[in-house]
Amino acid sequence: MNALHKVPVTVVTGFLGAGKTTMIRHLLEGAHGRRLALIINEFGDVGVDGDILRSCGIESCPEENIVELANGCLCCTVADDFVPAIEALLASEPRPDHIVVETSGLALPKPLVKAFDWPAIRSRVTVDGVVAVVDGAAVAEGRFADDPAKLAAQRAADGSVDHDNPLEEVYEDQLLCADLIVLNKADLVPAERLDAVSAEIRAAVPRAVKLVPTREGRIDAAVLLGLGAAVEDHIADRPSHHDAEEGHDHDDFDSFVLDVAELADPAAFAQKLSGVAERHGVLRTKGFLAVAGKPMRLLVQGVGSRFRQGFDRPWAPGEERRGRLVVIGEKGIDRDAIAVDIGA
Repeated sequence: MNALHKVPVTVVTGFLGAGKTTMIRHLLEGAHGRRLALIINEFGDVGVDGDILRSCGIESCPEENIVELANGCLCCTVADDFVPAIEALLASEPRPDHIVVETSGLALPKPLVKAFDWPAIRSRVTVDGVVAVVDGAAVAEGRFADDPAKLAAQRAADGSVDHDNPLEEVYEDQLLCADLIVLNKADLVPAERLDAVSAEIRAAVPRAVKLVPTREGRIDAAVLLGLGAAVEDHIADRPSHHDAEEGHDHDDFDSFVLDVAELADPAAFAQKLSGVAERHGVLRTKGFLAVAGKPMRLLVQGVGSRFRQGFDRPWAPGEERRGRLVVIGEKGIDRDAIAVDIGA
């Protein structure tokens, strides 16, 4: 198979809650007859992102965990090695026109791109581009950067303290690997600050990379797909904080799942979650909850102390009305204290 017949793959990266899944859902809705395939790799024990995408019309998921969406696209959720999933998608008939891989919010895209050198798939796929989705509001708030003055004072007081910021490293590695940066949630940032954030991002990336501001992850498929970057041939142009490491894991972060009883007042609960996130430094909260008297389940998503919620689909017949929340934070986050505060 020559290069002209390789299936293009787009890798979508971005920190927790940046809006990757929302953007991909819009992409599915605007596929214009193109047969897309999705591979979703989540961090956390509850498959919220995959469920959000499959809720476009899928009622069940077969054992091989590859489902056909209502619009003819495919969706595959994997926990670890995605190469078998790629091979399965390439073997499907008809074969996908384009494959989109959504990484977890804590994943580094460069090791994933390197995996496309695997002999079994290199001759059959090409990495069309790496798209980094950025939470513009979080960057504007300085969530990924240390305060330089405060840091200098701490180091002067105690030179033995390690001030490495794993959030900033993951965020920067995602930018450094990108061919396109989607500056999402631009509507939440004042125009002057948005310009400053855009300038900060451009200064952090040594290559010429297109940056597109968006709202709710809405961006045309023609912009996202067809970049033609052949990323697997240009790995050396994408520096990383973790280039010297054998591999990357999530040891800097903890995640856990909390069972939540049926709610009487969703708005009050969302306000409570916001306060809990603020007090405990929660990075990401997502899950499905049951609301008393409501036949539909409630999808809750939080980034830091910012939360949004909405009913996504009815509870299926025989499905347990059990609320479950994935909570993600930096290493050492206090699960027991958070559970008590939430009332789980």
